Amino acid sequence: MSEPNDKSALIGLLVLIMGAVAIGMAAPLVKLSELGPQTVGFWRMALAIPFAFLWMQFDRDPPRKPETPAGWKRWLYLALPGLLFSGDLAFWHAGIKITSVANATFLANLQPVFVVLAAWLIFKEKITKQFMFAAGLAVAGAALLSAGNITVAPERWPGDVLSMATAVWYAAYILAVRQARRFASTGTVIFFTVAVSAPILGLTALGFGETILPGSLTDWLVLIGLAVGVQIIGQGGVAFGLGRVPAPVASIIILIQPVVASIAGWLMFGEAFAPIQYAGAALVMAGVWWVQRKSRTAASRGLAKPPPGG
Repeated sequence: MSEPNDKSALIGLLVLIMGAVAIGMAAPLVKLSELGPQTVGFWRMALAIPFAFLWMQFDRDPPRKPETPAGWKRWLYLALPGLLFSGDLAFWHAGIKITSVANATFLANLQPVFVVLAAWLIFKEKITKQFMFAAGLAVAGAALLSAGNITVAPERWPGDVLSMATAVWYAAYILAVRQARRFASTGTVIFFTVAVSAPILGLTALGFGETILPGSLTDWLVLIGLAVGVQIIGQGGVAFGLGRVPAPVASIIILIQPVVASIAGWLMFGEAFAPIQYAGAALVMAGVWWVQRKSRTAASRGLAKPPPGG
């Protein structure tokens, strides 16, 4: 493989890691807000629209490729991430109200399982034993991060099902972004994601009878933090990385976010961080390190495809 492609893969990994760290601040920021969970999701998308629009203006789509969908299919590919991400946020916020935070966090972070299965069954991507080992480490670490507070109770099963569905929604979102990034720039994908998600989540918030307008400066600051820090920088970093990194690899690297969320909860809210959680964080980071190391090795040997654009 040529040096520019090797460098491109490395940049994609680094930006992906940065995005995952930023996304890890989502749960702590949501917890700071006094608004309803669906309303928080709506404002996170709505306030991100002008920033995403500016990004799209400076980050033009790459030259048209043979694999670029034509006509309505192109718009479908661009709209799909927003539709799927709306489902992700709606199911996550609904599930977390019924089950425990620990259950919801663990079940939602099973998304690598679905990404790997889809990449293997649908996209025919080769999944090595070493990758499966690294993925197992990271998922086991995510389980340990929540293990101290995971509960099994029949009354919480509906919330557990919704949280498991969240993992499916997010896995589908990752794969949809990966497909859109084959022909569209990061800025374009992010703009369409927030533009499609905002009205859907706004209607969901109204359907739940939530108050739409923030009532304090603190709420506005939290919402701006979610829009810029989590959505633009965080999900933008993920979208950028998905243009240069295979989706299964990205799904494991994204597991950095529960580690960041746990540390933030400890620092910001005094939430307990037990020894078992330290072990979980270590396993996640070990899995992420192994995956990105193997990904870089594959890129250096010419196994990674060059990106279609920024």
